[in-house]
Amino acid sequence: MKRGFCDDIDRLTIDNEDFRRVLYTGEHLQLVLMTLQPGDEIGEEVHEDRDQFFRIEEGQGTIDIDGRENPVMDDFAVIVPAGARHNVRNTGLEPLRLYTVYGPPEHKDKVVQRTKAEADKRHHAEEWDGATTE
Repeated sequence: MKRGFCDDIDRLTIDNEDFRRVLYTGEHLQLVLMTLQPGDEIGEEVHEDRDQFFRIEEGQGTIDIDGRENPVMDDFAVIVPAGARHNVRNTGLEPLRLYTVYGPPEHKDKVVQRTKAEADKRHHAEEWDGATTE
């Protein structure tokens, strides 16, 4: 029997201090917490085979999609379609706290990357390998 994921996502997102923390990985979706410090960004990327949903819980920033800047703040939701070049940037003075849902998953289950530098160094080694949370 599978349990799935059920928890207070607002609290988990606001309490998260890690750059990236994978909470749950299913066969088709993955839930990931992220915190970007002021001036930090994810870095431009393209996911050719997966869509991505972002929900901003706290802070302000910009999500760029194929060259278009989209200012975001608390309670904003953004979908980046597969094949779109995108970046998330913290343009505020406080941490930008968000969660993202990949479909299909992008990272190995339960990965925790405390900083952007750590994420950049380990990114390819921690790409999704097909393993799920349950």
